[in-house]
Amino acid sequence: MLRVACASANPHKVAEIFDLMGGVVELIARPSGLIETQETESTLVGNARLKAIAVCRATGLPALADDTGLEVDALNGAPGVMTARFAGVDATDAENRLKMLSELANKPRSARFRTIALLLFTDGREIIAQGVCEGSIATSQRGERGFGYDAIFVPSLGDGRTFAEMSIEEKHLLSHRGLAFRALAKSLEDLPTA
Repeated sequence: MLRVACASANPHKVAEIFDLMGGVVELIARPSGLIETQETESTLVGNARLKAIAVCRATGLPALADDTGLEVDALNGAPGVMTARFAGVDATDAENRLKMLSELANKPRSARFRTIALLLFTDGREIIAQGVCEGSIATSQRGERGFGYDAIFVPSLGDGRTFAEMSIEEKHLLSHRGLAFRALAKSLEDLPTA
């Protein structure tokens, strides 16, 4: 089984990635002393690549990275690559959610989450997969599970609950991250063996 270093330092994301990629790769933790990569690119692919390169260099192993953007139609696709920093560079998840609810007062609420999952091999080859989850922003926070914007994002293919109101298994079936990492796992399974 391929040993892969996870580029994310977010424990919530790492747990999700482990659940989604389990059995396809042996996922090892990102080196604890590695400084967080600055996301300076203008695209999700670019930011995922930056993170993967840093971890690949630090470990000498293939690296698995991702980047996610929330695209809100009434905000012309924002916050996009700035999703984690929507309310400011050091904003908390709660501050980002509150800013989003404030920005969308009396506006249409259609939105989507887009995740790019990128596996960088030590020889420079990449496998890139994308997952998109259409939905809308709720008018208030609902639910206790998840992280980020989960308490205000209602997936279109769901039953009206936010991600934070769903079980982990329900969320994985519908979520952008679930779609992206399942597609990446499928691409790995389809790789010819040497």
